[in-house]
Amino acid sequence: MSAELTAMGTNSVIGFGGFAAAGLVFSALILWRSRHGVHLPAQRLLLAGFALTACWAWLSAIGPMSVLAGLAESFRNLVWLALLHSLSGGREKVERQRGLRLVYAAVGGVIGLQLVADLLGHAMSTEAALVSTSALLRITAAAGLLVLVHNLYAQADSRGRQSIGTAMLALVATWGVDLNLYTLAYLDTGSPSWLTEWRGLAVALTAPLFALAAGQADGWRIRLSRDATFQSLSLLGICAYFVTMTILANALGRSGVEWSRPLLAAVLAAMVVAGLVLGTSPSARAWARVKLTKHLFEHRYDYRSEWLRFADTIGYSGPDAPPVGERLVKAFADIMESPGGMLLVTDPHGQIGEAARWNWTGCNFAADPLDQLRWQDLEREPQIMALDRLREDADGASRLPLPTWLVDSHDAWAGVPLVHSGRLVGLVLLAAPPQRRDLDWEDFDLLKTAGRQAAATLAEAHGQQALARAQRFDEFNRRFAFILHDIKNLVSQLSLVARNAERHSDNPEFRADMVATLKSSVGKMNDLLARLGPAADARPAKIEATPLRDLVAGAIAAKRVGHPIELVGDGGWVMADPLLLDQAIGHLVQNAVDASPAGAPVIVRVDCDEHGASVAVIDRGTGMDSEFVRTRLFEPFASTKAGGFGIGAFEARALVHAMGGRLAVESAPGRGSKFVIHLAAAAAQSVQRKRA
Repeated sequence: MSAELTAMGTNSVIGFGGFAAAGLVFSALILWRSRHGVHLPAQRLLLAGFALTACWAWLSAIGPMSVLAGLAESFRNLVWLALLHSLSGGREKVERQRGLRLVYAAVGGVIGLQLVADLLGHAMSTEAALVSTSALLRITAAAGLLVLVHNLYAQADSRGRQSIGTAMLALVATWGVDLNLYTLAYLDTGSPSWLTEWRGLAVALTAPLFALAAGQADGWRIRLSRDATFQSLSLLGICAYFVTMTILANALGRSGVEWSRPLLAAVLAAMVVAGLVLGTSPSARAWARVKLTKHLFEHRYDYRSEWLRFADTIGYSGPDAPPVGERLVKAFADIMESPGGMLLVTDPHGQIGEAARWNWTGCNFAADPLDQLRWQDLEREPQIMALDRLREDADGASRLPLPTWLVDSHDAWAGVPLVHSGRLVGLVLLAAPPQRRDLDWEDFDLLKTAGRQAAATLAEAHGQQALARAQRFDEFNRRFAFILHDIKNLVSQLSLVARNAERHSDNPEFRADMVATLKSSVGKMNDLLARLGPAADARPAKIEATPLRDLVAGAIAAKRVGHPIELVGDGGWVMADPLLLDQAIGHLVQNAVDASPAGAPVIVRVDCDEHGASVAVIDRGTGMDSEFVRTRLFEPFASTKAGGFGIGAFEARALVHAMGGRLAVESAPGRGSKFVIHLAAAAAQSVQRKRA
């Protein structure tokens, strides 16, 4: 391979022309950029990169694989590495993210080793192993630089990508060619002289991209997250693994000793086992993450990403969303890398109990008479509970002794009180993470802050549950009020029957009407009892073709026993729910009877044509003024009658609306009232199907 590298394109016209062109265009870039002033660090580094690239190009034109060209290439790479470092935030940013500093140090160290190899190569130019090592170092440097470019661009926002995109593309082209060149040379796949010849021209073609980047250099500054650092470390770790294995295999292969192959197999097996353990063991991954976080970053947590994830978890909604308590436990467990947890809350009577759990495998909650006192102590002085420390002090020295069941549950690791408006609304218990550790000040601060948000969320959820319960009670009360109103109407009707029975008991027709009225009243009472059931409101309106006059006649039949009611008009068929329409007419007729003087008949008029149908209930009672009709008639508990419930008109309109109809009112003081139900007429086809 050394002979091939030495012979690469030294007399090639294309190679000389390409490198010379690169030297010319980058020299021109130096002059052009110098005239526009150089003030910022990124501008100075860009100018230095142009200068070293031009120097490398001129030296490569003379001898592409010469020692001086190799040294110039290494110094060029160092300057471009410094530019990437500057774009990532500079020294202040990298110092705060020690993992990022390690990545840059690793790549810089490889380039430094390459410089040493270049100098040694000048003294031992015929040493094949040294030439092979030099090529391998250049492969590693190019791969590491490409990794840094990828992560720098991937972690930039849209504005940052627009600023650095052209420069990153130029660097990718430069190091992509280098990576392919040295990989082919190292693998001895044949002389890559053609790639060396065209290398200079490829670099020359990146000059326009660098020129565009130079015009944008004033606004270069990218912010990297710790995710970028971990990605860079992971990729560099993979690269380091393969580089180490390649160097080891190459060294053992050249050693010629008998035990080289077994040793190589043993080392390979050990590294594979280590990779499998790190990749499949949660404890090993947790240990590695803890150690990397401790030594690479100033803070344990990326607070922005942790808070966004916490908010997304507790705010998740949808048909498949778990209960809020379970979401809260999971949100805290994600922060602490805990495998599970449990939520304790107090019920309305002050009793402590388990509300939710997520992957909790520890002991079940066991009520303790002292729990209430401990809960009150925690409410007065809320503090994050480091349970391992408290267990060590469980003999009474601690101000917050643990209950027996929690002492026995060694899986429980931390407790987070949820305090809202000075009241302890819950306590989250977390299981120990795979890599068990002591809580520190960062854990306490983050858990306290998250606990406040979780407490507000839990209090809001409890408020919504209380509101839902109140709404259910309100619905039941509304239903009961309607039923009570119907019972009052039945009582009034039966009272009239009882009074008239004293005078007409000898009349066979009266007795027959009385029996029919009693049967009807019993049936309606049974219906009222059924309406009190939990599924009463589940019945939707059943709209069907209904004979209007027959239904009205049945609705007023029982009421005629106690008060004169006249049914007039010809009825057709309407689209209505027979049960709902019967109830609505019953309410309106009963109200008319109550408002009418004794002996004054109530008129019920039925009309039907092709446009619609109507049922008018007319009385000659006291009537209502327009203000009452407009503002209070259809409000519950508003009535002009002494002892009236004020529900009949309200319920009648609700029933009519449920059938798609409307209720109109005409009334005047001293002239009585007229209530008119308007419904849609039934089509001929619907009537035929009903009759069939």
